[in-house]
Amino acid sequence: MQRNSKRVALSAVLSCSIVLLISSAQLRAEDDAGKIYKTNCVLCHSANGSGDSPTGKAMKAKDLRSDDVQKSSDSDLAGIITNGKGKMPAFGKKLSPDAIKSLVAYIRALPKS
Repeated sequence: MQRNSKRVALSAVLSCSIVLLISSAQLRAEDDAGKIYKTNCVLCHSANGSGDSPTGKAMKAKDLRSDDVQKSSDSDLAGIITNGKGKMPAFGKKLSPDAIKSLVAYIRALPKS
């Protein structure tokens, strides 16, 4: 009986540990995308994605929260980040495909914040 209780307790501890590890990995991924955005995008697109920074206004940066941008497919947005477009530089050599994918997800979340 006591062995069974120990197994149940151990199982509960392991389950909680797994949930915490998964949650912290997801939070780290979101935090990493935020850091990538702040490092590479804020200068032109502003912290809120509006593009209303002085540099963004001068470069006519897109409002990343706009319907026009948000209606674009993930692959279109990833392609623009990777290859650049107009005055926007290419980031394909600087950012990994996974980083670009997380950045697209971050851009998708901008209108909600």
